[in-house]
Amino acid sequence: MRRLATASLALAWALTACDSSGPDAPGGVSEGEARALDAAAEMLDQRRLPAEALPPEAAVPAAPAAPAEMTGDTGAANGKDTPPAP
Repeated sequence: MRRLATASLALAWALTACDSSGPDAPGGVSEGEARALDAAAEMLDQRRLPAEALPPEAAVPAAPAAPAEMTGDTGAANGKDTPPAP
């Protein structure tokens, strides 16, 4: 009987050591990390970025102008601005 009680006590102690509800649980996060994750989720919901994530406006170069489309109905291919002779 004493042996059964000792085995039961050892089993109970081992199972309490396996409790994953503590702060060291795999995949667990601290309170500060949980707050940061909540803030990030809220930003994603609102689709906004923090100011420090955006580049300064002066550092953003202007987009280059797109080249003119050549349609083939001008004489530009022969070096002139007039349509080619028929």
